[in-house]
Amino acid sequence: MRQGPRQKNLPADERRNVTVEAVVALAASTNPAEITTAAIAKQMNLTQGALFRHFPNKEAIWQAAIKWVAVRLMARIEKAAEGISSPLEAMHAMFMAHVDFVSEHPGVPRMLFGELQRVNATPAKRLAHALLHQYAIRLNDLITAGKACGELPAELDSDAAATLFVGTIQGLVMQSLIAGDMERVRADAPRVFAIYRRGIVTAQIKKGIG
Repeated sequence: MRQGPRQKNLPADERRNVTVEAVVALAASTNPAEITTAAIAKQMNLTQGALFRHFPNKEAIWQAAIKWVAVRLMARIEKAAEGISSPLEAMHAMFMAHVDFVSEHPGVPRMLFGELQRVNATPAKRLAHALLHQYAIRLNDLITAGKACGELPAELDSDAAATLFVGTIQGLVMQSLIAGDMERVRADAPRVFAIYRRGIVTAQIKKGIG
């Protein structure tokens, strides 16, 4: 993300956004834990001094980056589900929108996985946890609506279904990262969601024989 002369004079808010976008771009090809402020400044064709005029330290940059991810991912999935009356179809739209988002920004899952694995409870890690919690609440709302309208069985474990939804996407992404081909997640997603959907639609609690 090389910057031209005009881009070097961006307003503070725009400069912070450009910095975050540079971090996301770097994370697509670099271990997020190894991304330094020097590397970020180089990516932007700036000095570290110029970078620190907008962020006090690297942790603040990372916190802004995770917030950027959370805001944009949730906005993407909410827009995808907007106006869809069927809870199951809304979940399908959200699933595909999430897949599209990470395909477009392959650095995002690397950043989130890396942050969630950190031992310390950093501000960025707390934001990552908050994103997962917000996502789970949204999914639980749809699952509850699905039960109410008869699309999903009343005995379905809502928390488990929400966890599996996110976990299924994470598994797809992880396999694509290992293969070095993020387009693979887009190709596999429709078939994988079909299996997930069939599983939650036919879910039943096994009753013991007493």
